[in-house]
Amino acid sequence: MLTIAAFFFSQRGSGSGETLPPGTTGWPILGENVKFAWEGSEKYVTDRMKKYSSDVFQTSLMGEKMVIFCGPQGNKFLFTNANKLLTSWWPQSIKKALLFPEFYEDSLKEVTAVMSSFTHSILKPEALKQYIPVMDSLARQHIEQEWAPNKQVKVFPLSKKYTFDLACKLFMNVDDPAHIKRLADPFRLVTNGMFSVPIDLPTTAYNGAIKGGKMVRAELLKIIGHRRKELTKQSETEGGHQDLLSRMLLVKDEEGNICSDKVISNNIIGLLVASFETTSSAVTFVLKHLADFPHIYDQVYKEVMATAKTKGPNELLTWEDIEKMKYSWNVARESIRLTPPAQGAFRETLTDFTFASFKIPKGWKTFWNVYTTHKNPDYFPEPEKFDPSRFEGSGPKPYTFVPFGGGPGMCPGKEYARLEILVFMYNVVKRLKLERVNPNEKITYHSSPTPMEGLPVRIKLHENN
Repeated sequence: MLTIAAFFFSQRGSGSGETLPPGTTGWPILGENVKFAWEGSEKYVTDRMKKYSSDVFQTSLMGEKMVIFCGPQGNKFLFTNANKLLTSWWPQSIKKALLFPEFYEDSLKEVTAVMSSFTHSILKPEALKQYIPVMDSLARQHIEQEWAPNKQVKVFPLSKKYTFDLACKLFMNVDDPAHIKRLADPFRLVTNGMFSVPIDLPTTAYNGAIKGGKMVRAELLKIIGHRRKELTKQSETEGGHQDLLSRMLLVKDEEGNICSDKVISNNIIGLLVASFETTSSAVTFVLKHLADFPHIYDQVYKEVMATAKTKGPNELLTWEDIEKMKYSWNVARESIRLTPPAQGAFRETLTDFTFASFKIPKGWKTFWNVYTTHKNPDYFPEPEKFDPSRFEGSGPKPYTFVPFGGGPGMCPGKEYARLEILVFMYNVVKRLKLERVNPNEKITYHSSPTPMEGLPVRIKLHENN
């Protein structure tokens, strides 16, 4: 009787006659974390949409009461009400892996305030156009050194290496291999464990993320301190290009004080997380699908060579070249639809509100997930089929293809990711033909999808190379 009564009252609103979304919060403390991890994001979400509601359901993840919004209407509601009814949020376990202890209780908006002030300037078209030659030059060097000399390579670790090297170069002007390795090795521990079950015991993935985070922060403080000394030696009248780190070091807060090294470190880590794991996963699975579907590869190759024939031997790619890669981008988007590099994002409710006739209380956390639409046959017929033509013309219905969010909540790094993916595709396809070593390789899901064997492929240089 007590169990029935507890269940009854847990489903009631706060006296207004409104009801909470259907669902279950699982076990005390553990919530449904284990089920979410065991079943995987796709099965977990689709099963509960069928069982509870195709609009919204409640659960408990990361130690928080949480509501999963579903379908195009749920996506639209969350994206268009960003910073109105909801705000960005990170679980405490993720903060502990990434940030200094004194920032654990700060809101995500406070933690990333410095980065947010630069988002527009570093991601506007004028800035992005300057990144393309750097991306192309580094991709050429990477293919030449890491791919071309071998008959077989593992795509996933190499994609991660390129992506991290590029982020270090563009954001901090760090390109020394030894220096990058001191950052990259512990950073991989962080990304491998920060979304795992938050048990901080020896040998657990989360423990590795905690230790890796400490090492990353220590290394970043060295870089920041060294750069700050360099800047103090420069004359105020000196011009020239400044990377993002140098610009951050000159930012002042509302009281006119220069931001501390720890604040800058938090923001650089935020940029690295945003630009590393998801993009390297996207690149990996684009190349996987090119290897799986030779007829798709051939079409991309034709488009790539049409551009390559207009370029001199040492001439780098431009914005105009990337804009011509229409079919290649459709291929990339279809790959991202089938194997989304990010599963969704968390928000926190700022006030009580109603959605689909259910009350969503203030302080509850929300989560939007790509799988409520990406593989729904109502929006993508034959959803498991790889078909880039889905993105021709007007493309999918609004708020159904949402790997980057949508509306005002659209990921500001979408264009950066698009350029990085297309530049890398161009350089790989221009030089190499790929063949999967194990077509039945299993995919696991951590923070992003991960091929269990690293996606080994046999490679063959094109005759014109």
